[in-house]
Amino acid sequence: MLVAVAVAGLVAGVAGLSIAVVAHNRVNQVVDECGEMLRRQLQVASGSVDERALRDLAIVHYDALKEMSGHRSFSLALINAVGDGVVVSSINGRTETRTYAKVVQAPTSAAASAPRPAPDAPGSAHLTLQAPPAGK
Repeated sequence: MLVAVAVAGLVAGVAGLSIAVVAHNRVNQVVDECGEMLRRQLQVASGSVDERALRDLAIVHYDALKEMSGHRSFSLALINAVGDGVVVSSINGRTETRTYAKVVQAPTSAAASAPRPAPDAPGSAHLTLQAPPAGK
């Protein structure tokens, strides 16, 4: 009986350690992402970056239609240093392909958030733009 309790404690301890390692790695990833975002914002604020240059590029592949598999549809976001840009989406079916483009404008307030892919696009990544620094 005592051995069973000891083994259960050992298993619980190893599981707890595994969860801690995963959480630690995720925290480090988020800290790195925040640092990169701050570096970009500081470059824009200091004027050392061309505001028209592409800053962010994101592409998401997904199955938009039930009839097609293989993630053949996609959305592509091209955003410049001030948060303006375009999102191009291509919905691919068996008999036709439809392509759409949408202009993206920089958020005007700190509380504003930017475009997100359609919620019905399974597995789509969220692209969130931050408001530019005050005075820009």
